[in-house]
Amino acid sequence: MSVSSAGDRGKDDYKKLTGNQKAAILMMSLDEENVSKMFGMLEDEEIKELSTTMASLGTVSAETVERLMIEYVESMSSTGVVVGTYDSTERLLMKALGKDRVDAIMEDIRGPAGRTTWDKLGNVNEEVLAAFLKNEYPQTIALVLSKVRADHTARILSVFPDELAMDVMTRMLSMESVKKEVLDGIEKTLRVEFMSNLAKTQRRDTHEIMAEIFNNFDRNTESKFMGMLEERNSESAEKIRNLMFTFEDLIKIDPSGVQALLRGVDKDKLATAMKGASEAIKDLFFKSMSERAAKILREDMEAMGPVRLKEVDEAQMSIVQVAKDLAAKGEIVIAGDGADDQLVY
Repeated sequence: MSVSSAGDRGKDDYKKLTGNQKAAILMMSLDEENVSKMFGMLEDEEIKELSTTMASLGTVSAETVERLMIEYVESMSSTGVVVGTYDSTERLLMKALGKDRVDAIMEDIRGPAGRTTWDKLGNVNEEVLAAFLKNEYPQTIALVLSKVRADHTARILSVFPDELAMDVMTRMLSMESVKKEVLDGIEKTLRVEFMSNLAKTQRRDTHEIMAEIFNNFDRNTESKFMGMLEERNSESAEKIRNLMFTFEDLIKIDPSGVQALLRGVDKDKLATAMKGASEAIKDLFFKSMSERAAKILREDMEAMGPVRLKEVDEAQMSIVQVAKDLAAKGEIVIAGDGADDQLVY
């Protein structure tokens, strides 16, 4: 084989390399001490993924390794400096990892969803944001709140002590145009000192996570584990029970919401779910239907005969999930037990 044809084959081999394979080849080209340091910076799943790729590489030609090294050096030296941004980081990750993993990582890095810092602040819990802002100068607070959505600003002001809230509102009323440099400086401070720390520390309540897990147990398993948990930690068991949303909690949906739910659920699953429902839930659904639809549903339920409890639980869970999705989109309202959640007609 001629030198040129061998070189062409090397080019072809190089073009076929995935991001993981390039990373694996680079790792294998380093000495053991540096490889050990690199592995120490990776998560377990990353080490497993990279190790799997390394083990399956087989023989890599010297030309392929050389081309990879040249590409790496060129990419590092092409601009003279390395500029790190969210976009450049995301593009780099996309070359080595799947989109789902990159989205999850970038969500943690970016913090609450939003295109700009001001957008992100609008998605931060008002009590968390108020706790941070109350240590700032009232003029700074006024400037920040003037950039946040009005509804969110209202909630934040209601959390402040009355005197601070009035001082901030007064300053907002008399606020004049602010120099761009000042605004950029405040935005940078918020991004560096608040948003980045929030992304690292903001985690879901463990009881909320466990409540979702219990929601997905079948009835027997839920009862068994809830009983065991009550014996070990009755306080946690009570918190989980209060956070759980079950099929019977659909009674909290407003009348128009029930009709929206009925349009979104599978009619066969509804019939199965109703087989194990309380009379209150049955009445709720039947009253939200036309006489003809209610009659057909009753006939379907009777024609089914006995149904396994597991099938009933699965059908009920699927309908509960539809209700949660609709509530998250704002298409239905699920009333809570507090006064703030009561509906006024």
